[in-house]
Formats: sequence, structure tokens, C-alpha cells
Amino acid sequence: MREPAPESEAWRTYFGFEAPYDNQADAIERVIEAGKSRGFLAMEGPCGTGKTMAALTAGAHLVRDTELYDRIVVVTPVKQQLQQFVDDLRTLNAGVEEPLDGISLVGKRDLCPYGREGKFPDDASTHERCEDLREATARLVEDDGRGDGAAVADTAIENEVDDDEQWWDPRLGQDLAAAARPDAVSQTTLGEDTLATAGAASPYRPSQPTAPESMAEGDDPPLYCPFEADWYARNKGSPVDFSAGPNNVVTIDDYLPAAVERGTCPHRVMSVMLEEADVVVGNYNHLFDPNSRPLLDSVLDERTFVVVDEAHRLEERVRDLLSDRLGKQTITQARNDCDLLVQRAQQTADHKAQVREVLSAREVPLEAVDRARKFYADLERWVDDRVEAFLDGEHEGWRADPAMLPEHDREIPLRDPDTVEQDELTEWAEEKGYDGGLWRSLAKVGAAVEDAIDQLGLNRQPVCAAVGAVAGQWWERDHSTFLREIELEHSPDERRATDADYEAVYTPGLLCYNCMPAMALRDAFDELGGGVVMSATLEPLDVFTEVAGLDGLAEQSLGDADDAPTRPVRSVTYDLPFPPENRASYLVDARPFTARNRGNPGEMKPLGENWNPTRDEYAQALRALARSPGNVMIAMPNYREARWAGAYLQEAVEKDVLVDESSSNEETDRTKQSFFAGEGKVLVTSTRGTLTEGVDYDGAKLSTCAVVGVPLVNIGSPRIRAVQRAYGDTFGDENAFEYALTVPAVRRARQAIGRVIRGADEVGVRAFVGRRYTPDGRHSVYGFLPENEREEFTRMTPDFLSSQLDAFWRKH
Repeated sequence: MREPAPESEAWRTYFGFEAPYDNQADAIERVIEAGKSRGFLAMEGPCGTGKTMAALTAGAHLVRDTELYDRIVVVTPVKQQLQQFVDDLRTLNAGVEEPLDGISLVGKRDLCPYGREGKFPDDASTHERCEDLREATARLVEDDGRGDGAAVADTAIENEVDDDEQWWDPRLGQDLAAAARPDAVSQTTLGEDTLATAGAASPYRPSQPTAPESMAEGDDPPLYCPFEADWYARNKGSPVDFSAGPNNVVTIDDYLPAAVERGTCPHRVMSVMLEEADVVVGNYNHLFDPNSRPLLDSVLDERTFVVVDEAHRLEERVRDLLSDRLGKQTITQARNDCDLLVQRAQQTADHKAQVREVLSAREVPLEAVDRARKFYADLERWVDDRVEAFLDGEHEGWRADPAMLPEHDREIPLRDPDTVEQDELTEWAEEKGYDGGLWRSLAKVGAAVEDAIDQLGLNRQPVCAAVGAVAGQWWERDHSTFLREIELEHSPDERRATDADYEAVYTPGLLCYNCMPAMALRDAFDELGGGVVMSATLEPLDVFTEVAGLDGLAEQSLGDADDAPTRPVRSVTYDLPFPPENRASYLVDARPFTARNRGNPGEMKPLGENWNPTRDEYAQALRALARSPGNVMIAMPNYREARWAGAYLQEAVEKDVLVDESSSNEETDRTKQSFFAGEGKVLVTSTRGTLTEGVDYDGAKLSTCAVVGVPLVNIGSPRIRAVQRAYGDTFGDENAFEYALTVPAVRRARQAIGRVIRGADEVGVRAFVGRRYTPDGRHSVYGFLPENEREEFTRMTPDFLSSQLDAFWRKH
């Protein structure tokens, strides 16, 4: 056990290693300072800074040695980084007398034993099926006065509940769990295998059980979940504790099999444990997604210290999480939900009275359901008409041959992205008499319809409540920070209806796209006590703190008094800590690699013939870089250009050349493993692909990385134009393009070259290829590189690159 640290450095008690890196101690103290002042620290720290352990050490000190915080919540969008936090927390815990209880979160789909083993119908999602089973189980265990609320003798009660809050009977929960065991049915099933998953056997039969006739009402006993029933039998407690994981940190590998073996819902076990945890590790969804955040709601307050990792992804990820998509097929389902109830009411006078009575409990008249049904039907037709009009204008003759339509997603903006104005759908709705009153009522009507379908025992899984909620938001949200579109997802399917030909190629949906996440980020951060927001690539930090909502947070007071202090937001950037002599860094001054300059990459010519002057320059640079010893990664602006570069290099170098494509995770992983195996290779990919960040190319896995051009997104996209306009409104027109497009692109490029040097003994080459990276280039991005990074890069033309590379590698 380590010796106690002096009070001024009490954090050293929790530090998991013998001594901190050069910048790590400073980082820990800055994080602690931010936490104590109820503020936030924006930190850029490259590989080798030790950000993960620094954040956990500072958080542990704040939780254990101050009265300010009860817990740490960590969020990261990268699975590899999530595991790094788990590993570092276990290391930290190994050196303290009282370890911090930690848990790593996963989604419900990964935890449901039935869903994992394919026991649900193919047309039902795990989430929907699970919710249905939960509702059915809750009705079955409801205490109707038959029991006294106590458990039978052999039931372990993990949780004490206030009598006034307990509406369920734990004995009913145990009865249901027992009824799902193999020995609870006839002799013909004795010895039947039990449901098993994750290497653990449950106490229950593999098939989903139906409720015993003695506990069910009516002639059709419902399906229920025995894992959920067991959770009620334990008074909503968990039979698994933190000792199930190494050093008191549990992951899915620990609590999933442990819960399955004990017959309790693994998702419920995770939910119970996270409320007791000192450290909760999850992904961005858990903090920023309105649909996932409820899982953590009980632990997200002013006594929570937050760690946001890989924060260079924050804007993009949260923008997507806060955007709502309503598929046309889902609109059809909502219409059918309403239609089912209206048809039921039209069958007989008794049925109509019955339907009206059930709806009246939620103060919804049957006429409102009928109006919602007609609205959804008209909306379906409007979407079809608008899509067909768009495709007619873009692709003459597509109706005769839908296969001619482009094989990629399409956007149909419903307003001019450069102007704040009402969208076409809202304008159409008003003309048809579907005003704001109707749009706002759809969530309430949908909830009433779903309740009626359930109460009347109709065999349907309704969606109209969720559809109504999204529709209400479509009406209420402003037209400045949201862009409304029809999105066509490319998903060919010959089985789709022939009366909507375009749906054989595209899946249509209405999208309300969030262009400006800063306000939502500010509000999410403001609910928490303080924290650190960090990445290896956050510069320029003044831009980051603006777009991430932190500057807006800094204007918030910590009290109601006029002189109450504001929430401080500070920032810090650390240098790459590894020996500079081990790396060569180049700015290759070639004419800008723009679409106008480079021409069409499809016009391939045999090796030895000239392309246009731009491609000649880049071919020379790429050839020199690819011939470097070991593994070389060439990151092109897009996959199309990656194919051109790959085809050229396959002829120009005596190495295996792998060309990455936009593909499945499995295929990408196979490409990565091929790159790592055997002798040195060249991997050509897109800078905006998945292999340029979040992958640890440690050791000899990568010796050279070159980024060609500035990897801007498609600036002609309506969505991107709307983002740029929204940023102009908030941050000034003069900053809009840089904040919305240029800075994120440079961070992408920096992430890619950051893959090369991952340790003190590693040697490698980093290169930005293109004049825009030079200090005096037109539309230069040089100023967006950190000052310390700019000092390391040497500028040269492609003519000198080969000799410079040879000289560097001769030294190493």
C-alpha cells in the first residue's frame, strides 16, 4: 500500500502508477481546481499525457476528500477508450484500501437473454419486445391486496422499499420466476435445457413463458419475463455486487453472466448498481441522448463530476443524437394504430361506447383519433409526392428503371438551408387545416390510442405515442437551429411494394436536423457539478469552448445573488511528451488538392503517363511516402480518391497495398488485421473513415502517416449549409465556415497523424500534404494547428521529400 500523500497532493493516494508523466501531475491539479470551483477544464493532451488516469485520479480525490461530489460519470464514444477507463480504474483501485465501486454500461440489446439468443420474433426489436414483457410482468406482480407485500422465506431481499411506494407483491414475482423453471411444468419437459447466454445458464426454460392460469385474467395468458419477475421478487434489488468484477469494477463480462445465473434481469442489475457506483463509465448517449439519458437521470446532478473523453467528436455526435428521424413506414404504423381503433368503434354500438370510455380516461375523444388517422394518411401521400417530384427533377426516366437511381443517401431540404423560413411540410399542413393544435395533440392522442389498444386486448404493438411526440417537436422547434428534410436512405429491397417504386431503392423518412448543439450541451453540463472535457485534438481551444457550449456555461451564476460567482471554464494544451528526435514532421507544399485542381480520379492512365499537374505532384509525394520502411497509412480526402491513390501505388511501390472502402465493421476490421500482419504494407483510406482515429497503432503497427488535403465534409450538402448558417447567426458570419467546417476537418487530420507515435520508443513520420497546411497558403489552416505542433513541422516541396525521408530513416 502506498504511503499517504501530503495534504497539498492528496490526489497521489489515488494515482495508480509509481509516478506521473511530466504533464500528468499538472493535469490532475488543474482538473481538481476546476472541480472545486464548480467549473470545467477543456484539455488537449496527446497520447502519452495520461489523460485517463489523470481524470480518474482527480475525480477520486474530489469524491473521497471533498464534500462536493458523490460520483464520477465518464462518457466516451470510443469502445477502446471505454475499456481504457475500466483498466485504469482497476489499476487505481489496486492501490487504495477502499476501492471505488465502478460499472461500465452497455445497451439493453446486449443484455436481454432472450434477445441475445434469438428468442424474439424476427419482426420485433429487442427494445420493443422487452418493454412489452416488462409491462406484462408489472401487471402480473401488481399487489391487489391478496398478499401482504412480504416475501416468502427463501427469497433473498436485496432492497428495502418504503411501504408507501411499493405497489408490487414480491411473492407474486417469485411465483412467476418459479413457474418458468423446467421443473415447474409437466414430466415431458423435465430435464429440458435451460436458457443460456454469455457462457452462463439461467434457471429458466429457453422459451418465453406464459403466465400461469391462476395468475392471468381472461382466456389468453400473456407472455412475461421471469428475469423481470425475479427483480420484483427481490424488491427491485440486485443479487450482484461490485465484488463480481476485478478490483470492484464490473463490466458486461461480469454482471451479465452473474445476473443470468441468478435469474435476474441483467439490465435491471446494471441499473441498480449504477445508482450505487462511485464511477459510472458509459457512452455519449447516456449523457446527451434524450432517449438514453433517463437511465442515468438519478445520478446526474450537481454532485456529479463528469469526464467527457474524445471531445473532438462532441459536436458531430450530439448533433446526430439531438436530431429526430421519423420513417415513412413508422408513419404508416401510426396511421394503422389509429385505424385499428376507429374500425373497432365502427363495428357495433357497444364497441364504440367501449372505445370512447377507454379514451375518455385520457380525455381524448374518438373524433381526435380519427383526425390523427386522416392526418397520417395525408402525410404519407405528401411524402410520396414530394420524393417523386424531387426524383423526377433529378433523374428523368427513373420510374421506368428505379435501378438507375444513385446508390447513396439523398437529402431533400424542405426549406432553403441558407435562409430562416417555414418548411414546405408545415406550410402544406396549414393549408390543409392541420394547424399547431393538431400537431401538438398527436402525442396525447397517441398515448391514449396505445392505452386503449392495451386495455381492449387488441393484438398490436403500437407506435403512435412516439410518432406523435416527434411530430409535436417538428411543429415546435425553430427554423434557425433546425433544418427539416426528407432523408432517403439507400437500402435496396425488391420486396417492397411496387406502387412506390422509389422505395425499392430508398427508405424515406422525415428528419428534423439539429444544426446547433451548443445550447443543448450547455444545458447538459449546467446540470452537473463540474468536470473535464478532453481529447488529443481540441485546438483551437477558444473555438472549442464556444461551439461546445462551455462559454455559455461560464456566463451562468452559481447562485441567485447578484454577486454570485460564475462557473469558471479554463483550458490547457500539453505538448507531445515523446522524444522529438524520434519523429519527422513535414508540410508538403503541393498545389491544393481540390476537386477543381485535381480533375476526375476515374480518368486513370498507365503508370508513366502524366495526369494533370496536380495529380503528378501528389503521385510523386505519395510514392515517396509509401516507400518508407514499415507500415504506411495514406489518408485521402474521400474513398473515391483513396481508390485512385491505391491503384497508382500498387504499380509504383514494391509493397502490398490495401485499399480501404466504406464497408461493414467486420470488413474494416479484416483490413486492419491484414495491415498489421507480416511485412510492411501501405494502407490507403479516407481521412473521414474509421481507421484514422480511435485505432491504436502502437509498436510497429504504423511508421508513417500522410494526410492528403483538408478533409472537409461535402460543403454543398443542404445539411452542412444549414449548419454553417446557424453558426453564422451564433458566432458571427466571419467565423461560420471556420467553426462549422474547417476546424473539425483539421482535427480529423490531426487525429490521423496522431496514430503514428504512441510511445517513448516509437519512431515515425507525420506529413500533411497540401499547400493549405503551409502558413502562407490560400485558405491556410496552419493557424488551427497548436503552436507547439507548428514549430515541429518542416516545409518542403514534393521534390525534396524522398531525400528527406531517406535521411531520417538512415538515422533510425
